[in-house]
Amino acid sequence: MGRLDDKVALVTGSARGIGKGIATVLAREGATVIVADLLSDLAGETAAELGNDYGVSTLALEMDVTSEDSIASNVEKAVSEFGRIDILVNNAGVPPENFGQAETEADWDICYEVNLKGIWKVTSAVAPKMQEQGGGKIVNIASIAGRIGGGMASYSASKAGAISITQSQAAELGRFNINVNAICPGLLWTDLWRQIEGMFAGDHAEEVVDRRERFEAVIASNMPLGREQRPEDIGNAVAFFASDEANNITGQSLNVDGGMRMN
Repeated sequence: MGRLDDKVALVTGSARGIGKGIATVLAREGATVIVADLLSDLAGETAAELGNDYGVSTLALEMDVTSEDSIASNVEKAVSEFGRIDILVNNAGVPPENFGQAETEADWDICYEVNLKGIWKVTSAVAPKMQEQGGGKIVNIASIAGRIGGGMASYSASKAGAISITQSQAAELGRFNINVNAICPGLLWTDLWRQIEGMFAGDHAEEVVDRRERFEAVIASNMPLGREQRPEDIGNAVAFFASDEANNITGQSLNVDGGMRMN
């Protein structure tokens, strides 16, 4: 028996990376998982993999979180297929396009549209379904960058906004028995960090960006636990917030960062 048996979870941006780690843990806990991502082919592969590995029902959807039409049609597909959405994980996110260079207005636009406004748009489409069924759980994926700022101002600001909108949504939706919480991941070995390796090395060749020298140095100097976070670590935190164990927790933002930032 899993903690999320008979629950239906929609996870945006879950074809790969952190989102796939979240979807994997939710499937492991027994949830039906809807893999929603712009990368439709990869979403299909991930959904099939989760179904085969964990014996749960899955559905792959091509969803653009910046498009209200895409969101609305896909939410309807999900509800038509499974009858309900019990868990929403707003994970879809992007870094600035000009990472490592002077940020532009386009960087601010894309981070705002996906990382912050995307949360609002998807939640606006799913929350009414949850109200009709008597409740639900929403988990927004923010970032430790939303706690401490620093480089990539457009990204950090959008993630700080994700923390703030979590509190607003929790206040607005609590009367409908909808819990809204956030996770702030720390440092994970992602494509973004591979870009950082290349930027500091001045060389983006594959053998350079895979060295992890800068990544491991930051972990060693900033994390008391001294180890990187993995997608499944974020998934474990999401599964807790999505479970009955967290029924009386809402409006909170949990750092999963090896102690990098302590509240």
